[in-house]
Amino acid sequence: MCKIIEIAISKKFKAKMESVDYIEAVEGKGIINDRYFKENNHKKSQITLIEIENIDYYNQTFKTSIDPINFRRNIVTQGIRLNELINKEFFIGNIKLKGHDLCRPCKSLQQNLGQNNIIKEFLKKGGLRCEVLKSGKVSVGDKIEF
Repeated sequence: MCKIIEIAISKKFKAKMESVDYIEAVEGKGIINDRYFKENNHKKSQITLIEIENIDYYNQTFKTSIDPINFRRNIVTQGIRLNELINKEFFIGNIKLKGHDLCRPCKSLQQNLGQNNIIKEFLKKGGLRCEVLKSGKVSVGDKIEF
């Protein structure tokens, strides 16, 4: 089953991500109370997802214990290959999303995590940038459906 196992937001740029039980997403704007929420938001900046499987693989391979929210994505998923959702529409909870682009890790993330290989290891595993097509709420445990 494809589902949400963690949700996080950050109210300010570069501020620490905060784990939350649910979020409210608004069509064309993003997540309420998140740093990227704004009018006429770019479709690639509204909501981000990352797979727990990629984080777990990294932690096991490199003997680290990096918390999933420290990868700075809004939603941590389980049981789904996010790269396959580019240019596809899908539902999480009662919101409708469209996948647009892969999230590429940046040097800043690599430095913040204190790892020299984040960019290389997460180049095609860093998550998915999505557009909010239909407003609604998403909670931890919600299913991902097509």
